[in-house]
Amino acid sequence: MPNEDFRQYLDLLKTKKNIVLQGAPGVGKTFVAKRIAYALLGVKDDEKVEMIQFHQSYSYEDFIQGFRPNPDGGFSLSTGVFYDLCKRAEQSPESKFVLVVDEINRGNLSKIFGELLMLIESDKRGKEFELSLTYSPQEKFFVPENIYLIGTMNTADRSIAMVDYALRRRFSFLSLKPQFNKRFDSFLKSKGVKTSLRKTIINRISIINDEIKADKNNLGEGYQIGHSYFCP
Repeated sequence: MPNEDFRQYLDLLKTKKNIVLQGAPGVGKTFVAKRIAYALLGVKDDEKVEMIQFHQSYSYEDFIQGFRPNPDGGFSLSTGVFYDLCKRAEQSPESKFVLVVDEINRGNLSKIFGELLMLIESDKRGKEFELSLTYSPQEKFFVPENIYLIGTMNTADRSIAMVDYALRRRFSFLSLKPQFNKRFDSFLKSKGVKTSLRKTIINRISIINDEIKADKNNLGEGYQIGHSYFCP
C-alpha cells in the first residue's frame, strides 16, 4: 500500500472516528485495520485494541449488555465488549482505544448497535449526548471521544446489501484493492521467491483479475483475488 494512502486512512479515522475498510478477499483488510490502530496509538499496544467478529447470531446483548444465565440457575445483567471498552476509555481520557469489527456487514447492525447508532457519530460523542440503555434505563451512557471504530467488509459477500444507510452515514468507507505491484514483488524477493515465480504470479493473477473485474453480470471488482494469498 502506498504511504500516502495509509496516511489518508489514518487522518480520516482521527476526524471521522469511524471507518470501514472494504475490498475483495485477500487484500489485507484485517491486517491494515490493526496497523492503522497501532499508528493511531503511536505504539503496538493490544491492551487498547479490541477485535471482534460480527456474525448472524451476534446481538446487542453481546455488544452492549443483556441478561445472561448464571451458575445459580438465574439470570444476571452482563456487559458486552463495546460497553466495557467505553468504560475503560472514560477512565483514561488521555489514551486512545480502538475497536476493530471484522466482517461488520455480517451482523444485524441495527439490532447490535441499538441506541448507540446515534452515539457513535463523531459529533455525538461525550457526556452531553448520554442516553438511557435498554437493559438499565436508570443508567446514563455515552461514547467517549477517545473511542475509534474500524470495520472490515468483504465486497465478495452478498450480505453487503444488508448494510443500511444509517450505518453508511456514520462511517467512511475506504476501498482496498489487490496490489500486485513493485512493492509486492520486492516483498516476495525479500522472502527468497525466485524471479520467474514472482513474474508468473504477478502476470497471471493480474490477467485473471482483469477478467473477473470485466464480468459485471456475475462477478466484478469485489471478487478479485487479493495479494495476501501469495505473501508467505
